[in-house]
Amino acid sequence: MLLAIDCGNTNTVFSIWDGVRFITTWRIATDHKRTADEYFVWLSSLMMLTKTEAQVTEAIISSTVPRVVFNLRVLCNRYFDCRPVVVGKPECRLPVPPRVDLGTTVGPDRLVNTVGAHDRHGGNLIVVDFGTATTFDVVDHDGAYVGGVIAPGVNLSLEALHMAAAALPHIDVARPERVIGTNTVACMQSGVYWGYIGLVEGVVHRVRRERDRPMKVIATGGLASLFAQGTELFQSIEDDLTMHGLVLINAFNKEIA
Repeated sequence: MLLAIDCGNTNTVFSIWDGVRFITTWRIATDHKRTADEYFVWLSSLMMLTKTEAQVTEAIISSTVPRVVFNLRVLCNRYFDCRPVVVGKPECRLPVPPRVDLGTTVGPDRLVNTVGAHDRHGGNLIVVDFGTATTFDVVDHDGAYVGGVIAPGVNLSLEALHMAAAALPHIDVARPERVIGTNTVACMQSGVYWGYIGLVEGVVHRVRRERDRPMKVIATGGLASLFAQGTELFQSIEDDLTMHGLVLINAFNKEIA
Protein backbone atom coordinates (compact mmCIF):
# COMPACT_ATOMS: atom_id res chain seq x y z
CA MET A 1 0.00 0.00 0.00
CA LEU A 2 1.17 3.52 -0.85
CA LEU A 3 0.38 6.46 1.42
CA ALA A 4 0.17 9.55 -0.78
CA ILE A 5 0.23 12.91 1.04
CA ASP A 6 -0.61 16.20 -0.65
CA CYS A 7 -0.06 19.15 1.67
CA GLY A 8 -1.48 22.42 0.43
CA ASN A 9 -1.67 25.83 2.02
CA THR A 10 -5.19 25.20 3.33
CA ASN A 11 -5.68 21.43 3.60
CA THR A 12 -3.58 18.28 3.66
CA VAL A 13 -4.93 15.20 1.89
CA PHE A 14 -3.95 11.62 2.76
CA SER A 15 -4.86 8.86 0.29
CA ILE A 16 -4.07 5.16 0.24
CA TRP A 17 -3.34 3.47 -3.11
CA ASP A 18 -3.61 -0.31 -3.25
CA GLY A 19 -1.87 -0.68 -6.60
CA VAL A 20 -5.07 -0.39 -8.61
CA ARG A 21 -7.12 2.40 -7.08
CA PHE A 22 -7.36 4.80 -4.16
CA ILE A 23 -9.27 2.91 -1.50
CA THR A 24 -9.73 5.86 0.85
CA THR A 25 -8.98 9.58 1.17
CA TRP A 26 -8.92 11.82 4.24
CA ARG A 27 -8.45 15.56 4.66
CA ILE A 28 -7.15 17.67 7.54
CA ALA A 29 -6.41 21.39 7.94
CA THR A 30 -2.76 22.21 7.25
CA ASP A 31 -0.94 23.27 10.41
CA HIS A 32 2.85 23.52 10.55
CA LYS A 33 2.73 23.08 14.35
CA ARG A 34 1.17 19.62 14.12
CA THR A 35 3.63 16.94 15.21
CA ALA A 36 4.19 13.48 13.72
CA ASP A 37 2.55 11.95 16.79
CA GLU A 38 -0.54 14.11 16.36
CA TYR A 39 -0.77 13.15 12.71
CA PHE A 40 -0.63 9.49 13.64
CA VAL A 41 -3.24 9.67 16.38
CA TRP A 42 -5.66 11.21 13.88
CA LEU A 43 -4.66 9.05 10.95
CA SER A 44 -4.53 5.71 12.78
CA SER A 45 -8.06 6.09 14.09
CA LEU A 46 -9.30 6.51 10.51
CA MET A 47 -7.11 3.71 9.20
CA MET A 48 -8.63 1.29 11.70
CA LEU A 49 -11.95 1.74 9.91
CA THR A 50 -10.47 0.57 6.61
CA LYS A 51 -7.96 -1.90 8.08
CA THR A 52 -5.08 -0.35 6.13
CA GLU A 53 -2.65 0.73 8.87
CA ALA A 54 -0.43 -2.36 8.90
CA GLN A 55 -0.41 -2.58 5.12
CA VAL A 56 1.23 0.77 4.31
CA THR A 57 4.74 0.01 3.03
CA GLU A 58 5.70 3.15 1.11
CA ALA A 59 4.89 6.86 1.05
CA ILE A 60 5.23 9.96 -1.10
CA ILE A 61 4.82 13.59 -0.06
CA SER A 62 4.09 16.76 -2.00
CA SER A 63 4.02 19.92 0.11
CA THR A 64 3.69 23.60 -0.72
CA VAL A 65 4.33 24.35 2.97
CA PRO A 66 8.00 23.54 3.66
CA ARG A 67 7.65 23.66 7.45
CA VAL A 68 5.35 20.61 7.56
CA VAL A 69 7.65 18.30 5.60
CA PHE A 70 9.83 17.38 8.57
CA ASN A 71 6.95 16.07 10.68
CA LEU A 72 5.42 14.24 7.72
CA ARG A 73 8.78 12.55 7.14
CA VAL A 74 8.91 11.54 10.81
CA LEU A 75 5.35 10.20 10.56
CA CYS A 76 6.35 7.90 7.69
CA ASN A 77 9.67 6.84 9.25
CA ARG A 78 8.44 6.25 12.79
CA TYR A 79 4.99 4.80 12.28
CA PHE A 80 5.11 3.18 8.83
CA ASP A 81 8.78 2.20 8.79
CA CYS A 82 9.40 3.68 5.34
CA ARG A 83 11.40 6.54 3.89
CA PRO A 84 9.02 8.76 1.91
CA VAL A 85 9.72 10.17 -1.53
CA VAL A 86 9.45 13.98 -1.27
CA VAL A 87 8.61 15.78 -4.49
CA GLY A 88 10.91 18.73 -5.11
CA LYS A 89 13.87 17.28 -3.23
CA PRO A 90 17.01 16.40 -5.23
CA GLU A 91 16.59 12.68 -4.60
CA CYS A 92 13.10 12.70 -6.17
CA ARG A 93 13.33 12.29 -9.94
CA LEU A 94 10.65 13.30 -12.44
CA PRO A 95 9.87 11.55 -15.73
CA VAL A 96 10.72 14.81 -17.54
CA PRO A 97 12.55 17.64 -15.68
CA PRO A 98 10.98 21.12 -15.78
CA ARG A 99 12.37 23.63 -18.26
CA VAL A 100 12.40 26.95 -16.40
CA ASP A 101 14.91 29.70 -15.57
CA LEU A 102 18.07 28.48 -13.88
CA GLY A 103 17.71 28.56 -10.09
CA THR A 104 13.91 28.62 -10.18
CA THR A 105 12.10 26.41 -7.67
CA VAL A 106 8.82 25.10 -9.02
CA GLY A 107 6.06 24.29 -6.53
CA PRO A 108 5.79 20.53 -5.94
CA ASP A 109 2.03 20.60 -6.54
CA ARG A 110 2.61 22.06 -10.01
CA LEU A 111 5.16 19.39 -10.87
CA VAL A 112 2.82 16.64 -9.68
CA ASN A 113 -0.13 18.04 -11.63
CA THR A 114 2.05 18.22 -14.73
CA VAL A 115 2.99 14.54 -14.47
CA GLY A 116 -0.59 13.45 -13.83
CA ALA A 117 -2.07 15.56 -16.62
CA HIS A 118 0.49 14.45 -19.21
CA ASP A 119 -0.14 10.80 -18.39
CA ARG A 120 -3.87 11.18 -18.97
CA HIS A 121 -4.01 13.73 -21.77
CA GLY A 122 -0.63 13.85 -23.51
CA GLY A 123 1.29 17.06 -24.09
CA ASN A 124 0.48 20.67 -24.98
CA LEU A 125 -1.74 21.28 -21.97
CA ILE A 126 -2.78 24.08 -19.68
CA VAL A 127 -3.65 22.83 -16.18
CA VAL A 128 -5.79 25.29 -14.20
CA ASP A 129 -5.76 24.57 -10.46
CA PHE A 130 -8.39 26.33 -8.33
CA GLY A 131 -6.64 26.19 -4.98
CA THR A 132 -5.48 28.73 -2.41
CA ALA A 133 -3.88 30.33 -5.45
CA THR A 134 -5.31 29.97 -8.96
CA THR A 135 -2.46 28.57 -11.02
CA PHE A 136 -1.96 27.85 -14.70
CA ASP A 137 0.65 25.21 -15.54
CA VAL A 138 1.88 24.88 -19.11
CA VAL A 139 2.87 21.35 -20.13
CA ASP A 140 5.03 20.86 -23.23
CA HIS A 141 4.59 18.11 -25.81
CA ASP A 142 6.95 15.75 -23.96
CA GLY A 143 5.45 16.33 -20.51
CA ALA A 144 7.86 18.97 -19.25
CA TYR A 145 6.61 21.80 -17.08
CA VAL A 146 7.65 24.96 -18.95
CA GLY A 147 6.16 27.74 -16.85
CA GLY A 148 2.82 29.21 -16.00
CA VAL A 149 0.82 31.87 -14.21
CA ILE A 150 -0.06 32.43 -10.54
CA ALA A 151 -3.09 34.51 -9.53
CA PRO A 152 -4.79 34.98 -6.14
CA GLY A 153 -7.19 32.18 -5.27
CA VAL A 154 -10.93 32.71 -5.20
CA ASN A 155 -11.36 32.44 -1.42
CA LEU A 156 -8.24 34.53 -0.86
CA SER A 157 -9.71 37.29 -3.00
CA LEU A 158 -12.99 37.17 -1.10
CA GLU A 159 -11.19 37.40 2.23
CA ALA A 160 -9.12 40.36 1.02
CA LEU A 161 -12.25 42.10 -0.23
CA HIS A 162 -13.98 41.66 3.12
CA MET A 163 -10.94 42.83 5.10
CA ALA A 164 -10.35 45.90 2.96
CA ALA A 165 -13.99 46.99 2.89
CA ALA A 166 -15.57 46.57 6.31
CA ALA A 167 -19.10 47.11 4.99
CA LEU A 168 -18.85 44.08 2.68
CA PRO A 169 -19.91 40.75 4.22
CA HIS A 170 -18.40 37.28 4.01
CA ILE A 171 -20.06 35.35 1.17
CA ASP A 172 -19.98 31.86 -0.28
CA VAL A 173 -18.64 31.28 -3.76
CA ALA A 174 -21.59 30.51 -6.02
CA ARG A 175 -22.67 30.96 -9.61
CA PRO A 176 -25.16 33.84 -9.64
CA GLU A 177 -28.26 33.59 -11.82
CA ARG A 178 -27.54 37.00 -13.35
CA VAL A 179 -24.40 39.01 -14.03
CA ILE A 180 -25.96 42.25 -12.77
CA GLY A 181 -26.49 41.95 -9.03
CA THR A 182 -29.37 43.80 -7.35
CA ASN A 183 -28.02 43.50 -3.80
CA THR A 184 -24.59 43.52 -2.18
CA VAL A 185 -24.18 39.74 -1.92
CA ALA A 186 -25.30 39.19 -5.52
CA CYS A 187 -22.93 41.90 -6.74
CA MET A 188 -20.01 40.31 -4.89
CA GLN A 189 -20.85 36.82 -6.10
CA SER A 190 -21.08 38.03 -9.67
CA GLY A 191 -17.79 39.90 -9.44
CA VAL A 192 -15.97 36.90 -8.04
CA TYR A 193 -17.56 34.23 -10.22
CA TRP A 194 -17.66 35.97 -13.58
CA GLY A 195 -14.48 37.85 -12.77
CA TYR A 196 -12.60 34.58 -12.38
CA ILE A 197 -14.22 33.12 -15.47
CA GLY A 198 -12.92 36.15 -17.36
CA LEU A 199 -9.49 35.74 -15.75
CA VAL A 200 -9.23 32.08 -16.73
CA GLU A 201 -10.50 32.57 -20.27
CA GLY A 202 -8.25 35.57 -20.79
CA VAL A 203 -5.08 33.89 -19.51
CA VAL A 204 -5.74 30.71 -21.50
CA HIS A 205 -6.30 32.75 -24.67
CA ARG A 206 -3.01 34.57 -24.23
CA VAL A 207 -1.07 31.38 -23.41
CA ARG A 208 -2.44 29.69 -26.53
CA ARG A 209 -1.53 32.71 -28.64
CA GLU A 210 1.98 32.83 -27.15
CA ARG A 211 2.53 29.10 -27.66
CA ASP A 212 0.95 29.26 -31.13
CA ARG A 213 -0.48 25.75 -31.06
CA PRO A 214 -3.66 23.93 -29.98
CA MET A 215 -3.68 23.28 -26.25
CA LYS A 216 -6.12 21.30 -24.12
CA VAL A 217 -7.24 22.88 -20.87
CA ILE A 218 -7.61 20.69 -17.77
CA ALA A 219 -9.16 21.93 -14.53
CA THR A 220 -8.49 20.67 -11.02
CA GLY A 221 -8.93 21.88 -7.45
CA GLY A 222 -11.88 22.15 -5.12
CA LEU A 223 -13.75 24.82 -7.09
CA ALA A 224 -13.04 23.44 -10.57
CA SER A 225 -16.47 21.87 -11.09
CA LEU A 226 -18.23 25.06 -10.00
CA PHE A 227 -16.33 27.28 -12.41
CA ALA A 228 -16.67 24.73 -15.21
CA GLN A 229 -20.40 25.53 -15.16
CA GLY A 230 -19.66 29.03 -16.45
CA THR A 231 -17.38 28.24 -19.40
CA GLU A 232 -16.87 25.67 -22.14
CA LEU A 233 -13.11 26.09 -21.88
CA PHE A 234 -12.24 22.89 -20.04
CA GLN A 235 -11.81 19.59 -21.84
CA SER A 236 -11.71 17.69 -18.54
CA ILE A 237 -12.26 18.14 -14.79
CA GLU A 238 -9.77 16.08 -12.76
CA ASP A 239 -10.57 15.92 -9.05
CA ASP A 240 -7.81 13.38 -8.34
CA LEU A 241 -5.12 14.79 -10.62
CA THR A 242 -2.57 15.51 -7.88
CA MET A 243 -2.95 12.09 -6.29
CA HIS A 244 -2.65 10.41 -9.69
CA GLY A 245 0.58 12.33 -10.30
CA LEU A 246 1.96 11.26 -6.92
CA VAL A 247 1.37 7.58 -7.74
CA LEU A 248 3.18 7.99 -11.07
CA ILE A 249 6.17 9.79 -9.55
CA ASN A 250 6.50 7.18 -6.82
CA ALA A 251 6.42 4.37 -9.39
CA PHE A 252 9.01 6.16 -11.55
CA ASN A 253 11.40 6.56 -8.63
CA LYS A 254 11.02 2.88 -7.71
CA GLU A 255 11.89 1.89 -11.28
CA ILE A 256 15.10 3.89 -11.41
CA ALA A 257 16.21 3.08 -7.83
